[in-house]
Amino acid sequence: MPELSIGDAMKNFLQKSRLKNGVRTAQLEEIWKEMMGEVIARYTDKLQIVNQKLFIKTNNGALRNELMYQKLQIISLINEKMGAGTITEVICT
Repeated sequence: MPELSIGDAMKNFLQKSRLKNGVRTAQLEEIWKEMMGEVIARYTDKLQIVNQKLFIKTNNGALRNELMYQKLQIISLINEKMGAGTITEVICT
């Protein structure tokens, strides 16, 4: 059995477990604040990645419209931070 570093062992474990989505969501929330700023993050109620789709929930109609116009930029920035192919679509609700 080959030796693994702790980091590699953790990555393998997360890829095989259901914890991966929770870890990705926590990572996404931190990146979201950094990317979009405190004000937009404050008006964003929920972020979730399901099947490479980023679901953004907000009750602010103006923000929802702005996020829809910025879809391609959001996809690019998140994939840059979290790895290529992390998300392919943005859905605002």
